[in-house]
Amino acid sequence: MRNAIALGDGFVVTTDNSGGIGEKLHDIVAVPDQVTAYFAARVALLEQWAAHAEPVSILIHNFTGPGSWDAYVAGVEDVLRESNLDSPEITGSTETNMQLMQSAVAVTMIGKRRLVEDADELEWYVYGMPLVGNEVLERRDEIASLRLIKEAMEGGVVRKIWPVGSKGILVEYRRVRGNPHIEMETDVDMYASAGPSTSVLLEIDVHNIEKARQLLGRHLYKITEIDSFRNDL
Repeated sequence: MRNAIALGDGFVVTTDNSGGIGEKLHDIVAVPDQVTAYFAARVALLEQWAAHAEPVSILIHNFTGPGSWDAYVAGVEDVLRESNLDSPEITGSTETNMQLMQSAVAVTMIGKRRLVEDADELEWYVYGMPLVGNEVLERRDEIASLRLIKEAMEGGVVRKIWPVGSKGILVEYRRVRGNPHIEMETDVDMYASAGPSTSVLLEIDVHNIEKARQLLGRHLYKITEIDSFRNDL
């Protein structure tokens, strides 16, 4: 698992938050509250998938104010709809005692793990461009698609998912491979922030690589590990 917490009996908790992004005057990035919640829920869902889990309950922690609640719920529902998931119960809490100058929200998902069959021959790929801030809004066609990832998982094409965040592709690849010194090459910037997981690491069955390319499209990039001796030359 990446940043998920296992609770026992197959339950998994994941979360993501957003601050200074929304509709308030002092927000750093101006977007509708629905969009803010969408991307927070997107990260929490990808973390669920990284743990081989699907959400069964969702909590919204709303610090922006009561006027934003419905938009936040709608943003979470957009993620579920895009991913072809039934909407579980959505509940949470809203700060009503204090008026904050900037928007702030967190989305927490409780999920249930599912069984995943093992595969012998697998390769790692980057799916989606690393984007952050206004790039996320301006280049949405370059973001890893939740719908297509879900289809790839259900079709047995993708065996493992690992979201990329602000630390970039290389850091996350080292984490998923369990080696802090491993080196790699790929055709996208491995040091750039991927913001709300606009890039995702996918472990793909080698027998389904062409199927994966057809399904996921042009923003799928192979990862090649660099032998350590090459770095000493």
